[in-house]
Amino acid sequence: MPPLFHRILIANRGEVAVRVARACDALGITPVFALSEADRAAPYTRDREVVVLGPARAAQSYLDVERVVQAAVQARCSALHPGWGFLSENPLLATLCAQHGVTFIGPPPHVTTLMGSKTRAKAAMRAAGMQLIPGSDGVLTSVEHAKAVAADVGFPVLFKAENGGGGRGMRIARSAGEVETAYGEAQAEARAAFGGDRVFLEKLVEAGRHVEIQILADRYGHAVHLGERDCTVQRNHQKLIEESPSPAISNDVRAATCAAAARAAAAVGYVGAGTMELLLDGDVLRFMEMNCRLQVEHTVSEERTGKDLVTAQIEIAAGRPLAWTQDTIPLTGHVIECRINAEDPANGFAPAPGTITTWRPPVGDGIRVDTHVEAGYVVPPFYDSLLAKIIVTGRDRDDAIARMLAALAAFEVTGVPTTIPMHAQILASDAFRTGAYDTRAIPGWP
Repeated sequence: MPPLFHRILIANRGEVAVRVARACDALGITPVFALSEADRAAPYTRDREVVVLGPARAAQSYLDVERVVQAAVQARCSALHPGWGFLSENPLLATLCAQHGVTFIGPPPHVTTLMGSKTRAKAAMRAAGMQLIPGSDGVLTSVEHAKAVAADVGFPVLFKAENGGGGRGMRIARSAGEVETAYGEAQAEARAAFGGDRVFLEKLVEAGRHVEIQILADRYGHAVHLGERDCTVQRNHQKLIEESPSPAISNDVRAATCAAAARAAAAVGYVGAGTMELLLDGDVLRFMEMNCRLQVEHTVSEERTGKDLVTAQIEIAAGRPLAWTQDTIPLTGHVIECRINAEDPANGFAPAPGTITTWRPPVGDGIRVDTHVEAGYVVPPFYDSLLAKIIVTGRDRDDAIARMLAALAAFEVTGVPTTIPMHAQILASDAFRTGAYDTRAIPGWP
């Protein structure tokens, strides 16, 4: 069995760094935090080895690929874990790690590059047997091309940036008369946000559900899935609540699509943890894109299966084969996760940096809280506003909802506004309880 690493650089911050460090501790590996100056004195860095990357701005610290790799070398780390967000899907980071003798804990660069191109990823998934959303066969080459494909697919259609994400570079055309404007605006936003104006087109599925499948694969061609998560409750394409299993799909669709996702991951040579993003169109789950990393909501899959995904990532990166076969991965109970952010939902979800004066997370059977926060923590204005994730496990969906409502009610936070009241309102709504919602609106809110 190949040995594990002695020291791992964690090129991330907040709850991400804390979560990865916890896995390192359990494996007897020394974690080293690579942090910005803004996070240098954060409570979670206490008694940890730290390398300062640079100033507070992410572009000068967490997003500076060369500084991150240099930090790993400087700290004598033989491996680097990028976490989720920041550089986690940047193939250049993986390439530079290899050049400096540092193992990148994630998929190889050629796979990340393939999946980073949405049109090439769709072609690869089609070849592997996944269902796709109808649309253009590759990048659009002109307005005339866009008009022809839109007419063939049928309105409404959605223009999307080839290398986009986070809802940027996306525009809707509901009729032929809107195609030219939507296409041009999508190109302009893609150019500003991602440095290129390559755009493709998909049929707009307006009453869909957002479902994702967690997969794990080793370098020996073995791949498994850990079930699906329903992430339909979103705002501006940012997830708010995740749950598993999805209340919107049948057992037959679930089994067939999850198995296909694992086969597709193996077919493209995927290595490590990743997520297939799909859209439920009627009773068909259609592939949208693949995230070549763990996601914030990986904890939902961990609680349903009892498997530690970060530990598995590290072991796979060290060259060990998958520790599990598909038939040894249980899928039990119902799990819900709520993201607690320092935001003011009543004020357009405005970020709310400041000092946390009271911090008392809920505790109890079936409750997990992943966080980096304690009383006195100063929420910086430079980064994502996530404070904590509450994950609850129930016997069934009704039990999980009840447990989450109790956990939210018990969570005491003062000093900054949070999304806790909003989550409680959503979970208590008839729309959420009955599952009568889709990606078009937040159930029960405002």
